[in-house]
Amino acid sequence: MPPHKTFIAVDLGAGSGRVIAATTDFTKLELAEIHRFDNPGTDLPGGSFWNLIGLYREILEGLRRAVERHGDTIVSIGIDTWGCDFGLLGPDGSLLGMPHQYRDPRFEGMAEAMHGLMPEAEIYARTGIKTNFYNSSLHLLAEARKKNPALLEADRLLFVPDVLAYWLTGRQAVERTVASTSQLLDPRSGDWAWEVIDALGLPRKVFGEIVAPGTVLGPVREAVAAFIGKAGIPVVATASHDTASAVAGIPMNGTGNLWLSSGTWSIMGIEATEAITSGAALGHGFCNELGVNRSVRFLKNIGGLWLIQECKRQWELDGTPLDYATMATMADEAEPFTAFIDPDDATFASPGGMPGKIRAWCEKTGQAVPQDPGTILRVATDSLALKYRMVFENIRALTGEDFTRLHAGGGGIQNEALSRATANALGIEVIAGPVEATSCGNVITQMIGTGHLADLKAGRELIRRSFDFRIYQPQNTAAWDAAYARFQTLL
Repeated sequence: MPPHKTFIAVDLGAGSGRVIAATTDFTKLELAEIHRFDNPGTDLPGGSFWNLIGLYREILEGLRRAVERHGDTIVSIGIDTWGCDFGLLGPDGSLLGMPHQYRDPRFEGMAEAMHGLMPEAEIYARTGIKTNFYNSSLHLLAEARKKNPALLEADRLLFVPDVLAYWLTGRQAVERTVASTSQLLDPRSGDWAWEVIDALGLPRKVFGEIVAPGTVLGPVREAVAAFIGKAGIPVVATASHDTASAVAGIPMNGTGNLWLSSGTWSIMGIEATEAITSGAALGHGFCNELGVNRSVRFLKNIGGLWLIQECKRQWELDGTPLDYATMATMADEAEPFTAFIDPDDATFASPGGMPGKIRAWCEKTGQAVPQDPGTILRVATDSLALKYRMVFENIRALTGEDFTRLHAGGGGIQNEALSRATANALGIEVIAGPVEATSCGNVITQMIGTGHLADLKAGRELIRRSFDFRIYQPQNTAAWDAAYARFQTLL
C-alpha cells in the first residue's frame, strides 16, 4: 500500500471558515477538520467589510495545527472561498483597504450605470455572466465613479483566495475559476474581457496574470514556514471558487447529469464544453463560470437553505430553539402544497424576520397563510424544490438535452426532506453526496496539480470510493406536477 499523503484544504464561506486535512493512500480519502472559525462581516462607516487579516491569522493557526498532526506527510495547501469579492494591492504589495462584502450597498444604481456604458446583452455575450448585485464589475464601477484613491493607486486586483495565497507565498496571481465570477472574464479565451473593462473605465494595469486551477504557486514564505513549523510546503491555486471546487468534488460520470451545490445558496447547472450566451440564457438568468479542466459551469443561482437558516435564527431569537433535524421532521409531517413562495424574491434576500416574510408573501399572493413552524418550513421546502424544477426545465429547453439524474453535494443534502422533495419535483433520480463536496474538489485539484492524480476523472473515482451516497427516487410525481402548475402561476 502506498504511504499516506495529506493535502490541506482551506475552505472559507461567507459565515465561517475551516482548515481540513485530507489524508489518502489514493485508494480512499479521509477528511478531518483541523480548525474552524467564524467569518462575520462587519458594518463600518463607509460600508460592509470582511476581516481578511483576521481570516489569514486563523488560516495560519489552522496550518500550524495541521503541521503538528501530520508533519512530513503534508503535500500541499489549497484555498477556496466565495466569489466576486476582491482586494487591491499597491505597488509595494500592500493591501489598500479592507475588502468590501458583496452585499455592500455600493452596488446600488451601478447596474443601470453599467448598462448605459455597454448593453447587458453585449456584456453577457462577452463574459457569459448575467448582471447580479454581487458581481465584481458593479463594485469596481462604484469605486471608479467615486474616484477611490485605492483603485487609482492600485497595481493589482486579486480576489479573496488570491490575496490569501499571495500572503502565503508572495506570488500575485488570479485563479481562473474565481475570476470567472467577476463579469470581467471571457469564458471562451480564459483571459480578461478587455472590451468590458475598457467600457467601464477600469484601469487595465490592475488586471494581471491568470492561472489555471491546479497551478502550483510556490512554497510558503519563510515567515509563514517559521510560524507553522514547516518550510517548503507548496500552495496550489486550486479551484479557488468554492462552487468550482464543489462541482469538481461531485463524482459525476457518463452523460445526462445535472449537478446541484446545496447550501445557503443553491446552485444548479451542468458541465459544458462551451459557454452558452444566447438571449434566452440571459433572459432566464443563467451564468457561465469556469471549472476544472477548462469546463464551463452553466448554472443558475437559486435562493437555497438561507430561507430555513433564517427561520431557525428568528425562532431562536424568539425563544424557540430548533435543530435542523427536528425542523426537517416538522416539514415532513406538515401538510404539503398549502402555499408557495418564490425563494428568489427580493423580499427574502435580507436577514431578519423570515417566518413573517413567508407569511406576508403568501397573504399578498392570495394563498393560505402558514401559521405554525412546521407548515412554514413545508412551504419553504416545497417552494425550493419547485424552483429547482423550474431551473431544470429551463436547462432542458436551453440545451436541448434530457437528464436522467441530479448529483447533489454540499451541506444542504443533510436536509433529507429537501432531497426527497427535489427528486419528486424533478421526476428524476437524485444522488446525494458527498456532504464535503467543496473540500473534496479542492484536494483532488491539488492532487492533479502536484502530479499525484492523472486527471479529474481519477479524482472523482477516488471520491466515489471514499464516501457514502444516498439515492432518492421520484415518488408521487402526479401530485408534484399539479403543484408545479400552481407554482408557475404565482411566478
